[in-house]
Formats: sequence, structure tokens, C-alpha cells
Amino acid sequence: MLIFVDCEAIGKSPSTGYLTEFGAVSYPKRETFYGKLYKVTRDSEGNKAVGEALPHPEKVFADFELWLKKVCHGGRPVFVSDNPAFDWQWINDGFHKHLQRNPFGHSARRISDFYAGLTKDFSNTQKWKKWRVTPHDHNPVHDSLGNIEAFSTMLDEFGVEL
Repeated sequence: MLIFVDCEAIGKSPSTGYLTEFGAVSYPKRETFYGKLYKVTRDSEGNKAVGEALPHPEKVFADFELWLKKVCHGGRPVFVSDNPAFDWQWINDGFHKHLQRNPFGHSARRISDFYAGLTKDFSNTQKWKKWRVTPHDHNPVHDSLGNIEAFSTMLDEFGVEL
């Protein structure tokens, strides 16, 4: 089961920042999960700043794991993102920190690489974004939904069946 994930964080990595929230959407059913770990504030210039940590991050990750089991019907979830080098590190860190395991395993898939393969042009990694319908507004559930919309259109455009 493909699970499209998007993370919002402050900082460049789990060792130097904070995962503030994340969203996940199952493909093809588009069931959603939202995890919030911090109340985020913004300064006068609109920049994010770490706010108050919400209690029980372990519960957020335990609930996420239960949701994954439910939507994947016992199968292994496959992590998909527009930037898994960023998103996967936060989810991996959170799962290991709070549950000592990551149901996604040790890998993720990048939408842009799939698209580049379909177009047979390794450098063609951004044009697929035109097919997002839901605005990319940094709400992690919205961003994941937009990525699924683009992915679905991509499959239709290239006649790919999963």
C-alpha cells in the first residue's frame, strides 16, 4: 500500500530541529492521518518558530502505526513523498525514538524519480507538480493529497496501472 507523507519541521534534521506536524494519505483510497507534535508560532515576519511541545508524542506515533495497519490491511506500507530525503528522516526518527521500530522499513519512494522514469528523462523531475489540485499550502495533509492527485493524473497520462 502506498502511503503519501509530508512533514513540516523547524530545522534541517532531527538532530538540529523539531518535527512539528505530519500528514499521511493512503493510495488509492485517500484515507488521511494527521499528527501534530508542536504548537507552532510565527514571528512578525511570518517565519515559523517552535512553540509549545504537545504532550505524548509517543501516542501520536502509536496512533500513526495503528492507522497504517488499518489502511494497509496488514500489508507493508510504502513511504512515498515529493522529498523523501527530508520527510522520511523525520518519520523514521519519530518512530524509532518513540516506538523503537519503523513500519516503513529503511526506504522510501520519490514521486519525481517515478515521473522522470516515465518520461525517460532523468532530469525531468518537476513538471508533474502541475497536476496537483489541492493547493500546496504546507498543511501536510493538503500537500500529501495534492501529491496523490498529481500521481493519479501521472498514471492516467502514461497509461500505468498499479
